[in-house]
Amino acid sequence: MNHLFHPFSLGKLTLKHRILYAPLAGCSDFPYRKMSATYQPALQYCEMVKMDALVRNHETTLHMLDYSEDMRPIGAQLCGSKPALAAQAARMVEDLGFNVLDFNCGCPVDKVTKDGSGSGMLRTPDLIGEMIAIMVAAVKIPVTVKIRAGWDEKSINAPEIVKIVEQAGAKAICIHGRTRQQGYKGPANWDYIKAAKEAATSIFVIGNGDVLDGPSAQKMQQETGCDAVLVARGTMGQPWIVEDILRYLRGEPPLLRSLEEYRKALYDHFLWGRSYYNEHQLCLAMRRIGCWYLKKSAGTRQFRELISRVKDPKEAEELILHFPLGNRVEEEEEKVEICESTISSCCS
Repeated sequence: MNHLFHPFSLGKLTLKHRILYAPLAGCSDFPYRKMSATYQPALQYCEMVKMDALVRNHETTLHMLDYSEDMRPIGAQLCGSKPALAAQAARMVEDLGFNVLDFNCGCPVDKVTKDGSGSGMLRTPDLIGEMIAIMVAAVKIPVTVKIRAGWDEKSINAPEIVKIVEQAGAKAICIHGRTRQQGYKGPANWDYIKAAKEAATSIFVIGNGDVLDGPSAQKMQQETGCDAVLVARGTMGQPWIVEDILRYLRGEPPLLRSLEEYRKALYDHFLWGRSYYNEHQLCLAMRRIGCWYLKKSAGTRQFRELISRVKDPKEAEELILHFPLGNRVEEEEEKVEICESTISSCCS
């Protein structure tokens, strides 16, 4: 029996099941997490923030760490490569009331890796251990870490890093089954997650990469032995994916959602954005997420083109509520991938 719907503990924190939602840079903002909270993932995160900016009390960075009580348990994810900042940044996260602190060693984008941060840390495994040890000593909340399998296919070092961070006191490590060199191209290699799990003694190993529904979540757990799964891009336009996965694992029939339910979800997302952002920010957000929810029906191509250019919230609202859409289309040739611009902006 698959154990992903069973509770598990990170230090003193008990999670009610094992389906977690990833921090997605540029995506998992406050409205996104309000949508996710409705369906109760075991744990979700704010967007990744840089240690340097946090310790300077950078206003935008602090704003990215906004959360509401219904989002609990809630995690913050830090990115950086300077041990001198690790303790202060970790304590700031704890003082803000977060339940979990995660250290990002997986973001592949150049602007993050150029100073050795994100997946650049994969080239300095001992520094990862040093950063984790400092943060663990500084806070009482559980500290976790997220990595990729390695910098490239010739330098797969996830099992080595598992041992290092386990020794440093991390409670869990999430392994993304792609290398930094891959970015988001090609399939995730779950064998790397399996190898990391086999290297672990006491630390929880969380699998990440290509979990898009119940069958893929179950398959990952069965093939790798991972203790939990982290859903990343699968949450985009599907805030209810945790519900779908848990129903599948329990052998319950899937919930078939109508096109109008997808439209309503997009409108709910719009309303959360309107309550949080100014008008310009809201338009930018809707250009980004407008293609997430309505991907599987006739007429959506024109809808995506129009919403990607909206300049006024009223225009966006009118499109969402009244744009004519055909019946849902399930044929493979009609399926539309999530906007490439969105994918390239998200770190997972």
